Amino acid sequence: MKGDVIPDNDHVARYCKPSSVEDGVISATAFMLREEIREQYLSVNWLEYLDVADRATEIRTLQTLYSNMLTVRANARIAVLNVGNTRTQVERDSPDTRVIRILHEPIEPNDMSHSGIYDLRYDDELIAELIASSIQEVYPARA
Repeated sequence: MKGDVIPDNDHVARYCKPSSVEDGVISATAFMLREEIREQYLSVNWLEYLDVADRATEIRTLQTLYSNMLTVRANARIAVLNVGNTRTQVERDSPDTRVIRILHEPIEPNDMSHSGIYDLRYDDELIAELIASSIQEVYPARA
């Protein structure tokens, strides 16, 4: 349901455009809010919400979703984060002991797993680096 807190044991995935990927490595810029469009949160997808059998099926589901919404280039990637690990790392290692929230933000009817990482600022390079350093898995964004 919209606004629900995503449990710490669950995972979210972030579409990372090619400009934030070099040699398959995702940079912190993939986790920066875009001020020019006044983003209020960082868009992610809640993997467990997809309710499929395994990670491979979750990723295929997202690849299909992204291809229906975006022009997905060959070097775009999907970064997978554990919610609890990411929240803990940001709080522990940020100078302001930042507490981020990761909330369900479904976009009906096409993207019901859509979610958001909240409590970021437009110039949060350190927070973006902390989030990037908590990436657990990386997959191609295009099938």
